[in-house]
Amino acid sequence: MGDEGAKKILIVDDEPDVVESLAMALTTAGYATMSAGSAEEGLEKVRAERPDLILLDVMMPAGTEGFHFVWNLRKESEAALRDLPIIMLTSIHQESPMKFYPEQSDGTYEPYEYLPVQAFLDKPVRLEKLLAEVQRLLAAD
Repeated sequence: MGDEGAKKILIVDDEPDVVESLAMALTTAGYATMSAGSAEEGLEKVRAERPDLILLDVMMPAGTEGFHFVWNLRKESEAALRDLPIIMLTSIHQESPMKFYPEQSDGTYEPYEYLPVQAFLDKPVRLEKLLAEVQRLLAAD
């Protein structure tokens, strides 16, 4: 699913059509992709495949599995896994005024501190924005 030596991206999403379209765009851009349909499978793939970056859906069959995935990954004992960059994909912002992160300190949390991910992208994902975020985060590596 990509060239040897290409940066590896794990897509964790339970919607096969979403996974397929993201994988196609990323592969075309030169990345290797792999996928998981649940948070549990995603954590197994992180440990086995050691991706360079994770695209993570918030809502999966068991509810807000994406949140649990983030917190479980951030508790990993191995820093290389614990510190993997995550781009959170969500349609919740389109459907509700709820935000997962304050854009400025709210007195309790600093910006982006509430959920320790590197970026949030709303679904449906604009591919050019996704590719720009992926490139930015992998360049920071």
